[in-house]
Amino acid sequence: MTLAPATAPAAAGRAVATWLLVCALAVAAMVVIGGVTRLTHSGLSIVEWQPLVGTIPPLSEGDWQMVFEKYRQTPEYKLVNHAMSLAEFKGIFWWEYCHRLLGRTIGILFLVPLLWFWWRGRIDARLGWKLAGVFVLGGLQGAMGWYMVSSGLVDEPRVSHLRLTAHLGLAFLILGAMLWIAFDLLYPDRAARRTPGLARLAGAIAGLVFLQVLAGGLVAGIRAGKAYNTFPLMNGHVVPPETFMLEPWWLNFFNNMATVQLDHRLLAWLLLLLVPWLWWRVRHSDATARARIAAHLLLGTLVAQFALGVATLLAAVPVGLGAAHQGVATLVFAAALLTAHALRTPR
Repeated sequence: MTLAPATAPAAAGRAVATWLLVCALAVAAMVVIGGVTRLTHSGLSIVEWQPLVGTIPPLSEGDWQMVFEKYRQTPEYKLVNHAMSLAEFKGIFWWEYCHRLLGRTIGILFLVPLLWFWWRGRIDARLGWKLAGVFVLGGLQGAMGWYMVSSGLVDEPRVSHLRLTAHLGLAFLILGAMLWIAFDLLYPDRAARRTPGLARLAGAIAGLVFLQVLAGGLVAGIRAGKAYNTFPLMNGHVVPPETFMLEPWWLNFFNNMATVQLDHRLLAWLLLLLVPWLWWRVRHSDATARARIAAHLLLGTLVAQFALGVATLLAAVPVGLGAAHQGVATLVFAAALLTAHALRTPR
């Protein structure tokens, strides 16, 4: 069986798009559960990467004791959780187990229908290569996840914030690729009218949303959200005096709590200026109805995300608000991509 030489019929395209949207929803759920895993400090509870064997959780008391003993050899247990009981360990274990199990499930959810669509001839060569690329990104994401976890099993009782940010960024790249391919299948025709200015602005906003996600990953990774819990000022300052205390200066953008949180706030303010401007321009242009709806969604999700971010900050990042903030980020990103897609200029 070879890849179909021509574009799949409309019905087949909708079926493939629906499958991709389901996969994207699963990836968004993965992002949320990953946030809960981080906020509950559960990510280092499983100290081995066993893609197949690790699917089976501990089933007996002896199994639990063996898994717990491995955790007791980690820096996190020795330096932070040395008084933890087996019952308390089970609480953090299950979050990390569910996170990894969902990752394996997404792999199956993507691969099995992909092979079925390919066998049925519903995927042409160009689409096949795109989907193969998404599958490769998924494999890299699994490897990056373990690379991240392994950084917290040697000396420090926490994972590298840079690896955590890369892990989060890969998740959003996968989410974005799935959504964009699905949008292409659902809406193959570009906008009937040429709106290059709006298209460029929408594309820039989508890129800024992704950059904001990476900034949020750094904030979460070094726990900068717990350092400055006032708004709109940062402990009484517009720019904290310790913003550039590290040498060389560029290290501040990755390792300084003040600088990292300031960057996250500045990007939020920038989006809060640009998105309403885009929304206003789309509303007063001859853009399509789909573009107008997408702009409404983008504005609504961004306002909700901004308010949720402020609430999360003021409350010192509780688990519920922190996970919700990470989850709504996927909605903002999806709305930004939908808006950019709807405003593409005609061929």
